[in-house]
Amino acid sequence: MHLQNKTILITGGASGIGKIMGRLMLERKAKIIIWDINQDGIDTTINDFSKLGSISGYQVDVSNIQQIKETALKVKQDHGGVDVLINNAGIIVGEYFHDHSTTDIVKTMEINANAPMLITAEFLNDMLQKNSGHICNIASSGGLISNPKMSVYAASKWALIGWSDSLRLEMKKLEKNVNVTTIMPYYISTGMFDGVKSKIPILEPEAAALTIVKAIEYNKKMVTIPGYIYRITRFGQAIMSVNVFDWFTGSVLGIYSTMEHFTGRKK
Repeated sequence: MHLQNKTILITGGASGIGKIMGRLMLERKAKIIIWDINQDGIDTTINDFSKLGSISGYQVDVSNIQQIKETALKVKQDHGGVDVLINNAGIIVGEYFHDHSTTDIVKTMEINANAPMLITAEFLNDMLQKNSGHICNIASSGGLISNPKMSVYAASKWALIGWSDSLRLEMKKLEKNVNVTTIMPYYISTGMFDGVKSKIPILEPEAAALTIVKAIEYNKKMVTIPGYIYRITRFGQAIMSVNVFDWFTGSVLGIYSTMEHFTGRKK
């Protein structure tokens, strides 16, 4: 897919890889719309990138269904719809499940799992009518493998992966030219996962964002970053017993201890 002159909506676009993806898309002469809950972040991002091309922003809480609907309508009125939707916004609590509050659980599922579906629902019919579009869902390798202190986050990302790839198959079955890409990155050093310690290298934001942009350009279906994560987890789960896989994942790869010193992004 050539991104030049395409209108691209990025949720969580005022920080982290969302902001970097916006810059990379502008460098490809696309028109960028960012959604974010942080108005200061939106203003800074627009100020930083306005010289690169067309960029606009909307303050929206993607856990709020009414705000999603109202902001989607504004986008359609202001821009005539979108060609590419990148569902990137996400949160993590990073505690044992019994330490989660009800709000922690509900908010995580609303933002990480429900919001991508609800936002996509606002733009998909237009894509179907045009028989053109691309939906990119930023999930996580946490959606492939269980992990202590990530239970609700993992649940939200497992849900996102299942829905995202099912949507891809629906578009294929309907013979529609609406492509769906599911991205499953390892930890990225954007601040969201501050305090994580890992034997597997933590991803650099610039490289991760570029991989995602290229996945959209080349219409990739499912992408793990790094690529071997998917093969290791799926092959290991296929041939190992649960106890052996726990030993391999926990002791050899060290994944089950990655969240022990998690602090997360400072508010």
